[in-house]
Amino acid sequence: MDEQRVRERGPARWWHHGPPGWEDPATTGTRRPRLPWRTTVLLTVLVLVGSNFAAHAQTHREHLDPFARLLLLATCALLLWRHRHPVPVAFGTAALALVYLGAGYPYGPVFAAVAVACFSTVVAGHRRAAWAALGMLWAGHLLISLWLYRLLPPPGDTGANLGQEMIVATWVLIIVSVAELVRLRREQWARERADRAQAARLRADAERLRIARELHDVLAHSISVINVQAGMGLALLDSDPEQARSALTTIKAASKEALGEVRQVLDTLRAPGNAPRAPAPGLGRLPELVEQAAGAGLTVDVTGQPPHLPPGADLAAFRIVQEALTNVVRHSGSRHARVRLEHGGRKLRLRIDDDGPATGADAGGSGNGLAGMRERAAALGGTIEAGPRADGGFRVLAVLPLDDREDR
Repeated sequence: MDEQRVRERGPARWWHHGPPGWEDPATTGTRRPRLPWRTTVLLTVLVLVGSNFAAHAQTHREHLDPFARLLLLATCALLLWRHRHPVPVAFGTAALALVYLGAGYPYGPVFAAVAVACFSTVVAGHRRAAWAALGMLWAGHLLISLWLYRLLPPPGDTGANLGQEMIVATWVLIIVSVAELVRLRREQWARERADRAQAARLRADAERLRIARELHDVLAHSISVINVQAGMGLALLDSDPEQARSALTTIKAASKEALGEVRQVLDTLRAPGNAPRAPAPGLGRLPELVEQAAGAGLTVDVTGQPPHLPPGADLAAFRIVQEALTNVVRHSGSRHARVRLEHGGRKLRLRIDDDGPATGADAGGSGNGLAGMRERAAALGGTIEAGPRADGGFRVLAVLPLDDREDR
């Protein structure tokens, strides 16, 4: 999905995270890189053709014989392994170039092969090896051109001066500097890709947590109602068939609503970019929630009017009340609960009380209800306080922040 979005943004944005054909080492794993046949063949042709032109321009140097062409071919052939074994290739090309120069053959594109090898070595992270290979080549050339030129071909060769050697050293520094820039840029691409992958994982984890929370709140409430009504129906099946029928009707309605909400959550998984088919529940559905609680044998008194809230905060507030009432049905001996809504000072306060005592009975819950309420409140910058009261009951107090335009 992320790759599709990147492609839709255009090539300039995609290039920002790496050039075409470049692969992040973190994503390639242990797979060995392919041999760069095309670039190596192209460079070999350029070196051979360029050396022929250089030979015609440098008539005082040795002519290109089969041994010289073999040296050129061997130097370029080593470049096939510059990605797999960059350090040996860098030293190998530098050594062959020194042999080529020591034999008196004309200066030319042979240095390009050494530059490419050392460039790949720096980019691969072996900076010292690349520097050492280039230093060996420069020191060897310095030795040949200033001292050994009397003993080596071509005959009658004259020594170079320090100015020419400084020019060679400058080119060496340019090659290494460009390679360092490319290496730094590649490391930046790798970091950006790692950051994007980490961000995608965090988004996926947050989405999984949100879906798990939604499913828990929907199913916990509905199944608690179904559990209570099923027990009532079984108990009254023989003595009061009409009351048992009413319990079965409540079970049917609760299961239908639960299926609808679960289907809505699953629809967002199948098509995350599409709008939900039904609006998310909010505090406007408190009367329905009170009616469902009454079906489970719980009387709920609601005090206060809900303010206008954005969809996310409205859903969180509704789920907090729903989960609190579900916990009363599951774990409290009281059949009466009170819900109080207060808003002012840019805050919404939700207080849910029951008179207890706790039954300690297991109604099939997962034990994640309070954690889910705290996560919902924390996601909005609010707080949840839940615990027993001094008189034996239990209280859940949620404080959610409001915008100025919503506090009315």
